[in-house]
Amino acid sequence: MARVMAFDYGTKRIGVAVTDPMQMIATGLDTIHPNQIIDYLKRYLLTEQVETFVVGEPKQMDNTPSQSAMHVRGFVNLLKKTFPEIPVEMLDERFTSKMASAAILAGGVKKAGRQNKALVDTVSAVILLQSWMEGRAFKF
Repeated sequence: MARVMAFDYGTKRIGVAVTDPMQMIATGLDTIHPNQIIDYLKRYLLTEQVETFVVGEPKQMDNTPSQSAMHVRGFVNLLKKTFPEIPVEMLDERFTSKMASAAILAGGVKKAGRQNKALVDTVSAVILLQSWMEGRAFKF
C-alpha cells in the first residue's frame, strides 16, 4: 500500500504528517516553508509512494471559510497541478492547533518546546491525518 500525507497549511509553515505504508499510524514528518514544499514533495516522492494528500480546511465556528481559506485553496490547486495523479481531500481542521498544543503539554514538553510553532504545526498535521484515518475506518 502507499502512504497518505497530510498538510496543516500556514503562510509561514506547513506541518506535514504521513502514514506508514499500511496506513495504520500517522507520524509527524516535517515542517516546511510554503516556498519549499513542492521541491520537498518531489524529493519525497522519489523514494515513497503517496496515494492521497489530505489538506486541512480552515473554517470558522459557523462552518464558513476562515480568512486563510484562500491561501489553502491556492495550495490545493498547486498540489493538483503539480501532482495530478495524487487525489487531494480536504478535512475540517478546526481545533487541531489547540489539540496539538494540549497533546504537547500532556507529553511533558518543557515550555520552550511548547512555544515551538513548527512542532505545533507538525503535531496538527498528525492530528488531521489521524482524524482522516478514523473517518475512513467508519466507511468500511
